[in-house]
Amino acid sequence: METLAIHKEELPYTVKEELKGLRSNIMFCGDKVQSVLLTSCLDNEGKSTISLELARSFAELGKETLLLDTDLRNSVILDKIEAGTSRYGLTHFLSGQCEANDAIYSTTEKHFYVMPAGPIPPNPSELLASPRFEKLMTALKKTFEIVIIDSAPLGMVVDASAIAPFADGTVLVMESGKDDYRLAQDVIARLKNANAKVFGVVMNKVDTKRAGYGYGYGYGYGYGYGKKYGK
Repeated sequence: METLAIHKEELPYTVKEELKGLRSNIMFCGDKVQSVLLTSCLDNEGKSTISLELARSFAELGKETLLLDTDLRNSVILDKIEAGTSRYGLTHFLSGQCEANDAIYSTTEKHFYVMPAGPIPPNPSELLASPRFEKLMTALKKTFEIVIIDSAPLGMVVDASAIAPFADGTVLVMESGKDDYRLAQDVIARLKNANAKVFGVVMNKVDTKRAGYGYGYGYGYGYGYGKKYGK
């Protein structure tokens, strides 16, 4: 198994504590919860960063943790790889070009593994809705204690609704002051219509000086869904 080094930034103390709180809330959802999907309404809301840091947080507890990158259209995780080569990814497996183990990589951090998205396919929604993805999720739950799934924004593309039923729960990441209430309700309705179990909402990029709480990511995450797919 190849080893990758994933970019790690020093998070503010308050952010670390909020991530621990999110981790604890997920753990209190039940001992049978092994897989959690994170999605958002729109691009740029920070769901990939929260997915990455949440996976790290579980790994720091000594749990064998996999970060599964299902954002096949615009992967952020691929850009986080600082050292090592990811020859295969999820799209290779879903299209039958490799076995699942070929696309899973250990990292330089203990108990932390990643399965990158792989190259952009012409049919991401169809690949994620294929029987191979369902079989993959079954196999991953037998191998890892926790699987954190980073998915594309459901308010822009339908991918997350195709895979949410195979996760034990879903968390919606929303940027404070960005999302329209009706859009958020529509996204939650789509998840419920897909028989997904919605754990709750993470309010991201909160102005902590004004609100006095929240994650408070002050960074400008720009990943370009609007340019690639329109809104």
